[in-house]
Amino acid sequence: MARAKKKTDTPGVVDAKNVLDAMRRVGKPMTGRDLLKALKLHKQYKSSLFAVMDELARQGKVIVTRGNAYGLTEQMHMVTGKLEIQRSGVGYVIPEDPKRKADIFVPPQDFGEAWHGDRVVVAVSRERQGKNPAGRIVRVIERRLEEIPCRTDRPLGQGYMLCQPTDPRQHMLFMVPFADDAMPKSGVIVHVTPGERLDRELWAGKAAAVLGEETDVAVQEAMVKHNHNIPMKFPRACVEEALALPAEPSAADMQGRKDMRGVDFVTIDGATARDFDDAVFVARRGRGFTLWVAIADVSHYVRLGSALDVEARERANSYYFPRSVEPMFPKELSNGLCSLNPDVPRLAMVAEMDFSAQGKPGKTSFYPAVIKSKARLTYSQVKRAVIDGDEEERAAIAHVMPMLLRAYELAKIMNAKRKARGSLDFDLPEPEIMFNLTGETVDIRPKVRHFGHQIIEEFMIAANEAVAEFLESAGSGLLFRIHEEPDPEKIRSLYKMLAHTEMAARIPEETTPQALQALLQTAQGTDAEFMVNRLTLRTMMQAKYSPDNVGHFGLASECYCHFTSPIRRYADLQVHRALRHALSLPSGAAMPSKKLKDLGTHLSARERTAMEAERETLKRVTVLFLRDKVGREFSGVISGLADFGFWVELSEVMAEGMVRVSLLTDDYYVFHPERQMLLGERTGRMFRLGQSLRVLLQEVNLARLEVTLVPVDQAPKWGEGGEEGEPPAAPERKPRWVKVSDGAKGGGKASRIPAKGRGDAARRSGKGKSGVRRGGKGRP
Repeated sequence: MARAKKKTDTPGVVDAKNVLDAMRRVGKPMTGRDLLKALKLHKQYKSSLFAVMDELARQGKVIVTRGNAYGLTEQMHMVTGKLEIQRSGVGYVIPEDPKRKADIFVPPQDFGEAWHGDRVVVAVSRERQGKNPAGRIVRVIERRLEEIPCRTDRPLGQGYMLCQPTDPRQHMLFMVPFADDAMPKSGVIVHVTPGERLDRELWAGKAAAVLGEETDVAVQEAMVKHNHNIPMKFPRACVEEALALPAEPSAADMQGRKDMRGVDFVTIDGATARDFDDAVFVARRGRGFTLWVAIADVSHYVRLGSALDVEARERANSYYFPRSVEPMFPKELSNGLCSLNPDVPRLAMVAEMDFSAQGKPGKTSFYPAVIKSKARLTYSQVKRAVIDGDEEERAAIAHVMPMLLRAYELAKIMNAKRKARGSLDFDLPEPEIMFNLTGETVDIRPKVRHFGHQIIEEFMIAANEAVAEFLESAGSGLLFRIHEEPDPEKIRSLYKMLAHTEMAARIPEETTPQALQALLQTAQGTDAEFMVNRLTLRTMMQAKYSPDNVGHFGLASECYCHFTSPIRRYADLQVHRALRHALSLPSGAAMPSKKLKDLGTHLSARERTAMEAERETLKRVTVLFLRDKVGREFSGVISGLADFGFWVELSEVMAEGMVRVSLLTDDYYVFHPERQMLLGERTGRMFRLGQSLRVLLQEVNLARLEVTLVPVDQAPKWGEGGEEGEPPAAPERKPRWVKVSDGAKGGGKASRIPAKGRGDAARRSGKGKSGVRRGGKGRP
C-alpha cells in the first residue's frame, strides 16, 4: 500500500495576512524556504509565495536583507512613510502608521536616492530626547514623480543643458542632452525623465516635454499640476460614459420626482463660475420661513463603480487655478447635464427646512425633484440689488426680487444665531489675481467679500447640518466633515503669548468656540487684532472627513457634513448616496465603516494636495508679478516671526516677503518666541507680530520662490552697486548669529545659532497655515 502524501495547505494560504502572521510568530527574518516550512506549503507554491513577498516589499511591509531573507519592517526599527524635504535641505519622513506620532528626521547625506515626496523605508538610527528620532533611508518604494519639472539653467559643453528642478525642495541637478537645433535658452520649463546618478546631486536626464517660458502663468500652472500629481486628462472610458449621457433629463429621469419647475429657484455664484450645483428659494411660513436648497443630483447619473465614479473618487475634488480648472467630472456633466443652469430642467436633491422668526430650525424633509432655475445671479449683483438698493439692478431681476429680500432677511437671522452659538469666523482676506487680455498679471488684490456671499454660505451650512443630523439619526453611514478641538499645547502657547500683551486681562479660562470667539471680538479694533487673529487661527486643527462624528469646532456644530457640492467634491457625492439609501431611493448606497474611513483618509489627503497646489501657484504668480517692482517701497504688516527673520504682508498688493536678520545691519537681534518678537540687543528696536512698517522690495527669485524685503531705513541707497536708475544688487548673504531667548521676559538663557538655513524647520513648526479656511458657499 502506497504511503499517503503529507497533507499540505492549498494555494489560498499564500496571502499577505497569513505570511505576515507567520513572520510575527517566528520573530526573526525568514528565507523563502523558512516561509514555506512555516506555512506548511509544498515547494510547488514557491512562485506564488515570492509574488506575495514582492508585493509586501513594494508596500514597504517587509525588507529583503543582504542574506536574501525577509524581515518585518515593523520589527527592524524601520518605518514606511513619505519623505518631505525642507528648502533648507534636511528631510522628515512622515510615517504611514498613525500609531507612530513623531516624524523621523533625515539629514541630506542619508537620503540615498530618495527625492522629495517619495514613498520610502527609513531605518531609525537613534532616538533623540526632546527631538524627532533620526534615521536613514534604506529603500525607495515608490517615486512621487517619474518626470521632474525643471528650469533650464545654462549650457554644459556641447549638446548638454544643466537643468534644476522648479521645486526648491528637490535638491538635485540634471545634465540633459538636446539636439543643436532644439537647444533651449535659459529660463525654459522642461519635464525631465531622470537617468543614472552621476554624482551626489548630479543626475543624467532626458527631456520628456518642453512646457515653455517660465514667465508664462499657464506654464507655471501646468508645472504645479504635475508637481502635485493633479490629473489633467480623463481616461477614455470616463469620457465615453460622459458623452453617452443625454444633454438634458429625459421624461423617464423625471418620474417619481417632485415637480418644482414653477418655483423661483436662483443660483448665486461668482462671476466666472461655470458649474452651478446649488439653487435656493425662500418663502414665508407664518412669522417664520421655509428654505429650500436644491443640489444637483449627480448620483442619478454617476453610478457607483462606473468609470466616471472611479475617476471622480481618485481626483476627490476639482482643482482651481488662476487661469484654469481641473474638474472632478468632464464638462459634459460639470458644466452641462448636472449644472443647475437657468431656464432648463435639472434633476436635484432638495433639502426643505423650516425656521422660526428667531432662526431656530424646525421640520426638515428631503426628496428628489426636478427644478428650473429662474436666474443665474452673481454675488455682486445680489449686493447691488438687495443690500445697496440699486434701482436699475432691482428692475433687471424684478421677477426674483421679493424672494431675494426674504432670503436676505432669513440669512441675517441665521448668521446672528450661528455667531451666538460660538461659530468662529476669521474672515481673512483671500487674494484675487487680475489678468489683462494677454494673460499678464496686472494686480493681486483682496477678494471683495460682503453679505451677498454670506446669504449662500448660511443656507449651505444649514443644509449640510440638516442632512448630517438626518443621516446620523437614521443610522446611515456617511462621511462627516469634522474639525477637532485645538491642540491644548498650542492653546497654552497662545495664552502665554497674549499674557505679554494688552489682551492679558481678556484671556479666557476655557477653550470653547464661544470663548475663542469672544477673544476675537475683544481684540477687534485694537493694536492686538492682527496678532490675536493669526495666532488663534494657528491653534486650529485641520478639518477632515471621517465616519466618526466628533463635531465641527470652528462652526460650533455638533453634526456636520458636506452635501452641497457633489459636482466638485466626492465627499458630497457619498453623502448623496447615503441620503438616497436612507430614503429607499434608487442609486442609494450604504458603505461599511472601514471603507468609509479609508475613503475619508483619501479625500482629506487630496484636499490638502489641492490646497498646497493652490498656495504654490499663488506664490509663483506673486513672484512673477513682483519681478519688475524691485526697488519699490511698500507698506506692510509683520505676519510671522522666526529666529532667522520675519514675514511681511504687503498692503498695496496681496503678497508676502521676508526680512532676514542676516540683512539687518543696525543690531544683533534676540528672538523671543513667547512674545512673538525680535528685539535688538543694543538699540532695543522691536519687530513684533502685527506691527506695521515700510519695507523696500530688494530681491525676487523665482527659482527659490523668495521675495526679499528690507526695512526702508536699512535699505541700500540707489547707486550703491547698481547702474543708474536700477536697484542695487542684493548683498551676498553671510551667516549672522542670532540669539534665541528661552525666557518669557527675555531674561532667560540665550543660545547663538546660525541665522542661515533654518527657514523651513521653523516654518514647519510655527508658521504653517491652518486647514480651517473659507471654502466659499459654506464649505468649511
